[in-house]
Amino acid sequence: MVKQKGRNSKPGKKSLVLPDEEEGTIICTVQRIIGAGFVEVLCSDRQQYKAWIPGRMRRRVWLYEGDIILFLPWGTSDMKGEVVHKYRHDEIKVLMQKGLIPEDLLGEEGE
Repeated sequence: MVKQKGRNSKPGKKSLVLPDEEEGTIICTVQRIIGAGFVEVLCSDRQQYKAWIPGRMRRRVWLYEGDIILFLPWGTSDMKGEVVHKYRHDEIKVLMQKGLIPEDLLGEEGE
């Protein structure tokens, strides 16, 4: 009999989600909560975007001001896109060691 994985399965070590040039994802920080599933983000390219939180994340992941996220711009002129991943503190430390997060992006919350 095959055991099915469910909610109570043992959590394995997940791989770190990195920004990808081909996909166009960027590391950003949450500047302000707008509401209705949108947040305002400041990205590593120094651009400000309006980020949509998809339903699969909205119910499971809570975003606060100062959080570091992975963002996918839609490529439209209205500077919008969607949140792909929220980084945890241990993931942020690894990204800083790899040099993927600029120090000025962290602001006063840098560790």
